[in-house]
Amino acid sequence: MTRFIHDKFAKDYLEELLKNYGEVKASEKISGEIKEIDVFFTPNKQQTPNLQILGLLGRFAENPAIIEPFRNPASTDEICDCILKLLEVKASLRREAKTNKTKLQDSEIPQLWVLTPTVSETRLSSFGTVQKPNWISGVHFLPDALRIAIVAIHQLPQTPATLWLRLLGRGNVQSQAIMELQALPLNHPYQKATLELVYNLRENLRINQELETDDRELVMRLEPLYQRDREQAIWQGKQEGRREGEQDLILRLLNRRLGEINQSLIERIQGLSIEQLENLGEALLDFSNIADLETWLNQQQE
Repeated sequence: MTRFIHDKFAKDYLEELLKNYGEVKASEKISGEIKEIDVFFTPNKQQTPNLQILGLLGRFAENPAIIEPFRNPASTDEICDCILKLLEVKASLRREAKTNKTKLQDSEIPQLWVLTPTVSETRLSSFGTVQKPNWISGVHFLPDALRIAIVAIHQLPQTPATLWLRLLGRGNVQSQAIMELQALPLNHPYQKATLELVYNLRENLRINQELETDDRELVMRLEPLYQRDREQAIWQGKQEGRREGEQDLILRLLNRRLGEINQSLIERIQGLSIEQLENLGEALLDFSNIADLETWLNQQQE
């Protein structure tokens, strides 16, 4: 079943995003009947402002959290199972505090976040959920004493702050999020790793013979993105290889003409673009000493 493929993707994805901000335990077993928490997150004691880059997910990660993502809409029984997991964890923390003769602080008890691609108003009403004024639409809280919220991914506004959660949605919600992910700047700290996980999900789905309609459409939408990124990676590899070849040639020519080049100059040469390396290849014919090379390199920084 593809549900297990999506479950693994969700766990790997959340672990990748959160690992720099605290301890992440995927498939954490708890006492009682054999149950597994999908993601159990404990933040670092020293909070980092970089957490804000994850938007709404980063807000979840400000405190201990249990995150239970569902590929299909979470049923009433499945949400109740998640609540039982939270209660088991709370009971375990209380026993540990009692053994250590310490008081369990509210801040040590995790908040449960149930991530569901869609959910009906009837189901939300049956759990007595409310939306809090300081939270965006789509985040539905059960009574405060329970420390639980149901996140309806399809109701989240289409903003950068919700991108990292909408990637766990379905259909058009997920597809739109993937397009936004692909459009992020290349130097974004989570773009490359997340795209690799998404493409890995694509490969795992492609080899499955019994795909649901949503999964078939997801594979089709990812195909041109994957091919474009693959071609870009090949081109970048060729460019990098060409650049390294130019560097080696220039350094050999400089060593023959001027003698051994010191390391600081080598590093400056290695930082040049292909066009600059080609220009240096012509200019070095007029160099008579190291000072000429230094002057030329200084001019490139002006």
